[in-house]
Amino acid sequence: MSVQARRDTVPEMAVRRLLHASGHRYRLQHRVPGLPRRTIDIAFPGAKIAVFLDGCFWHGCPRHATHPKANAEWWRTKLDGNMARDRETTEHLVAEGWTVLRFWEHEDPAAVADKVAAVVASMPRRTRGTGPAPRPE
Repeated sequence: MSVQARRDTVPEMAVRRLLHASGHRYRLQHRVPGLPRRTIDIAFPGAKIAVFLDGCFWHGCPRHATHPKANAEWWRTKLDGNMARDRETTEHLVAEGWTVLRFWEHEDPAAVADKVAAVVASMPRRTRGTGPAPRPE
């Protein structure tokens, strides 16, 4: 399992390239506020938008997930735990006011990038930059 890419996967890179080319700026591997050791694949912290690109095997895609036969009970526990953690992370972020977008690795990167861009455009930015808010004149 240590050989498996956790970040910078092919689908993630494709979506990131398309978003960047269209002028969107984002944070990578942004920590989930209040949940240690969890990160958001692509985050727009100002608009509070979290984008996850989930692998079909590791996150239980209903269309492409497979179930290993060797050590089946251990794998079932492991994969069920991954899906439970995904649900917990989504619920936590939503409770914190974030919009959570989850996509499967097999989805078309252009369609994913278009959906993300549309959601980003529809959301008001809550903060600008990292400094204090400008004073009214």
